Amino acid sequence: MISKKLISYKVWVPPVAAFFLGITTVSGQNSNPKKDSLKEKEIDEVVVVAYGKAKRNSYTGSVSTISSDKINNRPVTNITKALEGQVPGIQTTTASGQPGSTATIRIRGVGSISADSNPLYVVDGIPFDGNINAISPNDIESISVLKDATASALYGSRGANGIIIITTKSGKKGEARVNLNISQGFSSRAVKDYQQVNTDQYFQLYWEAMRNGYQSGQINAQQAAQMATDNLTSGTGLSINPYGAAYPKPVGTDGKLLPGARALWNDDWRDILQRVASRNQVDLDISGGSEKSNYFFSLGYLDDKGMAIESGFKRYNTRLKLNSEVKSWLNVGVNLSYTNSIQQAPPSSDSKSSNIIQAARVIPSFYPYYERNGDGSYILNANGDRVYDFGKYRPTSALQNENPAATLPLDKNENKEDNFSGKGFLDFTFLPELKFRSSFSVDLVNYNGHFYSNPLIGQGSETNGSVTRSNNRTLSYTTSNILTYDKKFGKHHFNILGGQEFYKYDYQTISGTRTQFSLPYYYEPDAAALLGSFSGNSEKVSLLSFLGKVEYDFNNTYFLSASGRADGSSRFSAGNRWGKFWSVGGSWKISNEDFIKNLNFFNQLTLRASYGGQGNDKLLQPNKSPLYYAYQELYKFYNNLGEPGTVLEKAMTENVKWETNLNLNVGLEFAILNNRIKGNVEYFQRKSQDLLFNMPVAPSLGINDFPANIGTIKNTGFEFSLFTTPIKTEDFQWNVDVNLSTLNNTITKLPKGSIVSGTKLLQVGGSVYDFYIPEWVGVDPNNGNPLWKTITTDANGNTVEGTTSEVGKATRTIQGSALAKVTGGISTSISYKNFDFSGLLTFRIGGKILDTDYTSIMHSGNLGGRAWSEEMLNRWTPDNRYTDVPAVSTISNNWTTPSSRFLYSGTYARLKNISLGYTLPSDYFERIGLKKFRIYVQAENLLTFYKHKGMDPEQSLDGTTYYRYPAMRTITFGLQATL
Repeated sequence: MISKKLISYKVWVPPVAAFFLGITTVSGQNSNPKKDSLKEKEIDEVVVVAYGKAKRNSYTGSVSTISSDKINNRPVTNITKALEGQVPGIQTTTASGQPGSTATIRIRGVGSISADSNPLYVVDGIPFDGNINAISPNDIESISVLKDATASALYGSRGANGIIIITTKSGKKGEARVNLNISQGFSSRAVKDYQQVNTDQYFQLYWEAMRNGYQSGQINAQQAAQMATDNLTSGTGLSINPYGAAYPKPVGTDGKLLPGARALWNDDWRDILQRVASRNQVDLDISGGSEKSNYFFSLGYLDDKGMAIESGFKRYNTRLKLNSEVKSWLNVGVNLSYTNSIQQAPPSSDSKSSNIIQAARVIPSFYPYYERNGDGSYILNANGDRVYDFGKYRPTSALQNENPAATLPLDKNENKEDNFSGKGFLDFTFLPELKFRSSFSVDLVNYNGHFYSNPLIGQGSETNGSVTRSNNRTLSYTTSNILTYDKKFGKHHFNILGGQEFYKYDYQTISGTRTQFSLPYYYEPDAAALLGSFSGNSEKVSLLSFLGKVEYDFNNTYFLSASGRADGSSRFSAGNRWGKFWSVGGSWKISNEDFIKNLNFFNQLTLRASYGGQGNDKLLQPNKSPLYYAYQELYKFYNNLGEPGTVLEKAMTENVKWETNLNLNVGLEFAILNNRIKGNVEYFQRKSQDLLFNMPVAPSLGINDFPANIGTIKNTGFEFSLFTTPIKTEDFQWNVDVNLSTLNNTITKLPKGSIVSGTKLLQVGGSVYDFYIPEWVGVDPNNGNPLWKTITTDANGNTVEGTTSEVGKATRTIQGSALAKVTGGISTSISYKNFDFSGLLTFRIGGKILDTDYTSIMHSGNLGGRAWSEEMLNRWTPDNRYTDVPAVSTISNNWTTPSSRFLYSGTYARLKNISLGYTLPSDYFERIGLKKFRIYVQAENLLTFYKHKGMDPEQSLDGTTYYRYPAMRTITFGLQATL
């Protein structure tokens, strides 16, 4: 029980904290500010920003920081998956749970349609072009997210979509420290798959579908029922009888199972194709330093198995970071890292029949994965082993001739990458206030893909096996030369920065396929006889930049800043090559004013505002691959009966130019009650104009589209952060943090009224992800047919609404946006003596998801042999006329065509992470040299709260499911030791 004395002396509980604990009437006031207040440096902390550092409460830009402890508490392979719910203004979507996959990140909305909207990653002050998977979370000291123009304009076109600055760990002055972190865990699906009907239900449902399909003017109901009974287990039906020879016709003419009929097996394919997987990680680092130098060295190993068989991710990484003052006027530093990763990734994100996630879902349990005798016993081979059933008898819709449990262990679906990153710098101090830094960074990524289908079993046997080998090599480097002048004149303080930067990107790829293996268990192309294809290409991009910044403050109270950058990009023609970007900002530390000090209420109060423009040159093709030469005439090359030929692919568009982002930011930062409550409120407006867009054209022109600058998009919203310390005593501290952001994405200008793109519609006043699909009306109670809305105009010009059972005649209308209205997170941390606990709850409010995965098991019966959702039990029948599921029939009615029927709410909350640790008293280990020993347990994606069961609500940004690899729930146990 909480005593009144404790409340009045040590505890202040804000409303959100009270809600978090379920307390409704707790209040109090801190009476010991000297002992209980948080340190001043916590509200005036130094944050990493563009080309330097700044004090948070005086900085004119918008920046959020994530410290290493909030990263290390997460058992994540990729650091992008550790950002969700930690920073307002960031929308993070994990479109795949495949180990090693990267989350999609958008900062302050979607700023483009056909251009790249990913943020820029900057590692230790220099833009990073390697795979973000190559960075071990254990090496990270902090992450800063730059969101407005003042914060990111110095990176020009490369920072148009926001910047994520990653600062790796460095050695600290003092005795060498050795840190060891070992963890082992287990992973499984974060959400259960869709519930399906059982074998008995399926056979009765499909009998009904066959009867309804047979029934016509020539065949009456009685005849149709008999035909369904006779053909249910035949080749025109399900082609299998799991009830055995004693029940050759298991369903009678009344549509009911015969008395005593019982399925002899129940092989849930999810049991054999999915698993509880292991996760093992070891990280070791050694660091230290002296007065003039420091060092950091790390080694890491990760083996993260996937919940789908034969999937996983292995990573071996190392980093060496050295900094030294070699002269009083010269500092040098080097940061080298190398990562080797191997990803096993069987198909799991498309509609291929080999998709392991889809196979586990759509093959019903009455189709066995091992061959069975008529009595249900297993068929054994000469060695006494079970024989995999490839279902050659199965209907096509039940993945005929497929058995991933048998083929995947013999196949290869392997992605190998080598990532090398090297950074070096020279810092010259000409005067105490005048410094110059010259730096160089190189990122080298070498990728090898190896995809092999064995010649023994499965679909690969049709071509005696096949193999595809591909190699991609990416080399990029950045050089920068930055001069800074920092000087105080009494109450005046100036910081001036100027410099030049050059970036070069070189990409090469080659790929080939061969078939016809003469022998099994040989994986390389040399072992195959027939060349199928061979391709390769290379791309080069360069960017020359000049940049400058001026910052001024008076009396540490009034702050002004201005920056500018000019980028010359090889992606545009000579007349449009240069883009000019700028920002202005100001902040007022109101808490330094006497009229605020006299209130004795605010520990900090800062008002800031900024405005500026940035550019984007990263146009993408419709297939989302980069278009490096948007302005040039491009050709495809073809083999015409042995003669070379060329076909126009892209017309010359010399006028295409930079896409521009104009960003406004207004914020208020505060701290009260002896810094026990800190918060930040910001309003942003992000306007993207001259959008880079692939304009579709008539096929008769010989091309599909051409790049152009069209339209304008506006993103607006509010961001809110609150950091509280409700309880802080000598032995106990409790922190509660809340952040949320709103987003309103609107297209404000287009070259024509509207543009249809698949299930989306672009139009003025809408968002970039508005669903444009037929509106579902329901089921006709008279006959069980599906109904969609029609909107027509009569002879008098009046709008007339009606219904139709033919989806092709339905009217497509706007049915909501995929973009969430509110996103955020609630985190808490508790420390009591040697115990520590933390938790993170992330949430999303609003937005729609079109669940096209679900439609694969919601067919009317036309996909015979494919699994059925439990919802089909509520289908229309003469006795169940008022329902939302049409009557079943083997004749397709196209009711699963994308419509609002399969559009679900994207609102969800997820207990993203919890961590519980105990640090053993140091007395136990001092004699053997240990400084710290901690044991812990962590859980990721522990609980998910959402409405549409079976669907993982954390979907792709555009709100459409696509046979994705589900998110994983991971529980790990580990220990940390420091020597």
